[in-house]
Amino acid sequence: MNAPHPLQQQLAHAAVQPMEEDEFRLLEYWDIVVDNRWLIAAITLVAALLGVGYALLAKPIYESNLLIQVEDSGSSAKSFLGEAATMFDVKTPASAEIEIIRSRMIVGQAVDATRLYIAASPRYVPVIGEWFARRATGLSDPGVLGIGGWVRGAERIEVERFNVPASFEGDEFRVTVGKEGSFTLEHPDLPKPATGKVGTELRFGDAGGEFVVKVAELAGKPGAQFTVIGQSRLKVVEALQDDLKLLEKGRQSGIIEVSLQDSDREKLTTVLNEIGRQYVRQNIERKAAEAKKTLDFLDRQLPDLKKQLEQSEDAYNRYRNKQGTVALDEEAKLILAQSVDLQAKLLEAQQKRVELAAKFTAEHPSIKTLDAQIASFDKEIAGLNSRVRSLPTVQQDALRLERDVKLNNELYNQLRNNALQLQLVREGKIGNVRLLDAAVVPERPVKPRKGLTVMLAIALGLIGGALIAFARAALFRGIRSAQEIEAQLGLNVLSTIPKSELQLAVAERVRTKQPGLHVLATASPHDIAVESLRSLRTALQFTMLDAANNRILVTGATPGVGKSFVSVNLATLLASTGKRVLLVDADLRRGHINQYFGLPRKGGLSDVIVGERALSEAIHKAVVPGLDLLTTGTLPPNPAELVLNPAFSKLLKETGELYDLVLVDSAPVLAAADTLSLAPHFSTVLLVARAEVTQPGELHETSRRLVNAGKAPTGVLLNAIDTTRRHYGSYSYKYGGYRYRAYSYGNTAN
Repeated sequence: MNAPHPLQQQLAHAAVQPMEEDEFRLLEYWDIVVDNRWLIAAITLVAALLGVGYALLAKPIYESNLLIQVEDSGSSAKSFLGEAATMFDVKTPASAEIEIIRSRMIVGQAVDATRLYIAASPRYVPVIGEWFARRATGLSDPGVLGIGGWVRGAERIEVERFNVPASFEGDEFRVTVGKEGSFTLEHPDLPKPATGKVGTELRFGDAGGEFVVKVAELAGKPGAQFTVIGQSRLKVVEALQDDLKLLEKGRQSGIIEVSLQDSDREKLTTVLNEIGRQYVRQNIERKAAEAKKTLDFLDRQLPDLKKQLEQSEDAYNRYRNKQGTVALDEEAKLILAQSVDLQAKLLEAQQKRVELAAKFTAEHPSIKTLDAQIASFDKEIAGLNSRVRSLPTVQQDALRLERDVKLNNELYNQLRNNALQLQLVREGKIGNVRLLDAAVVPERPVKPRKGLTVMLAIALGLIGGALIAFARAALFRGIRSAQEIEAQLGLNVLSTIPKSELQLAVAERVRTKQPGLHVLATASPHDIAVESLRSLRTALQFTMLDAANNRILVTGATPGVGKSFVSVNLATLLASTGKRVLLVDADLRRGHINQYFGLPRKGGLSDVIVGERALSEAIHKAVVPGLDLLTTGTLPPNPAELVLNPAFSKLLKETGELYDLVLVDSAPVLAAADTLSLAPHFSTVLLVARAEVTQPGELHETSRRLVNAGKAPTGVLLNAIDTTRRHYGSYSYKYGGYRYRAYSYGNTAN
């Protein structure tokens, strides 16, 4: 293989200056977006329409809430201990109350009260039925075009009882409105529909179980259908537990917010308020039970205290009658007051410990605090007793008796007062929680947020469209620059041919087989594509100085790369230098060079090879000045065998002697084997690639096949470069593998 001429290398490398890698990347990405702008716009539009449709047709979701206040609470003995009672108070934190609200005890009672395990609703027209129903004020005519029982109006149903066997739980039953308040209940597993009346309990069944149905209200025209589902109570309770949102408003505020979302705002409000009512009710019942328990304890203690009081009074009176009035000095009075106070506190602490011992172990912090307090009281009382022993005997006896009277009297009065208060608590139904704000029917849905939904759909459409565009570019993008071919494939690029808008018009005339001459080099000799071919012409003159023959083969990897355009215009430009040039259309499958010159196909190359026509008669003389043309002739059924005919080799040798240059346009290498048989007869083989169409793998495979056939390509012509692209002349494309595929080809613009 001849080495590339220095001018040839200069032309290949002088097309553009490479830009910085990062800058190129950004410009390349921008070009991908611009190239696929209509695809991205279409995907975005579809996504936006889907978003609008969803926003309009989706079932609205409402949210309501209620507020509950949990107040500080203590046992009934809290008032006994005054300021010390704060150490003994066992306050229930909001987190514990939240779990109580969420418990099956509360939620289950709310489910039972609202019959939430019965799901009954109209059978709406699919997709659009609910949208119309939300805006309807009257009943609709059942069915679509009279078919089916779907509705789209203000139909409603209320089912008071719907007990089904366990095997039917979760199944959909169909209720159809009849005449005069009647209805039918259907299920695929029922032997026949059951008929009932609104407001009347319907019972039926067999060995599998009993059905109990009571429809309290049914609004719909005859034929309108509803769906009723008897759900598992446990599953409904668990689902409601999961759906409830509970949180404390502020740290240690004691204000609990309970919120819930549902598509039925009336049911939503009813369920929430029922949960609040059940929670307040259980709190009152719990407090009443605690009060009763403490009251029972006090009722058992009061008679003993009263008896102790009477005994202490009798003893004190007997002592006074015997000794007379004993005057206590100031120190004795102080000791008496302190002793009474400490004894009262000691007894109250002991009683509190008895109450807490029933709830907690001895290691509980509250029990330990009480034990420490009792020990402290005992120590102080022991100190007072030692001071009492220092008093005169008469004063000691008088002080002891008076202390017993006052202590027993104070304790008795306190216990009696507390007993009265506990009776009020028990009878007054007062707890330590209250409902601050009841749930109200929400006016606006919280979902879907229509504006946000549409904007999100548009954003997803843009992102999705861009991702598809980049995926297409990564998987199917063709070669974009000469540098890409040379750097990644190691092939020499002889010329880059810009895309010509004028050639598009010329190609259209060729495609429609209009008469006349359709050659860009003659119609617009100063077009940028023609100028690039002139540079190629100059490069070829130097390249072929040492060539073994004067024959040039023009081919491509696949159809549609513009090889016929290159062949016609290059041959025209070569002829314009005064050389005698023969252009041969050797694409015996789909060749159409004759259309560029407004000539018929018949009587050409194939006819000469089979001997039906002489070469001199087959050649069209001077189709343009200095250029002769040999068309394909009649398209043969066996083109691959025809090019192997010795007559074809003889033809090439003969024409090579008659002309200064013979330029042959052949079939694409990957589409047909013809070119591989022709290539060894040519000293110059030009491989045409189309920018952004020809894949690197295709070009690599074409080159490999030509080399295996005995003739490496002289160089590559990169056709249809889009000079409007910002990355023009730069390269950054990862080498891809060749993919075998079937080809069909026809006329191609440059």
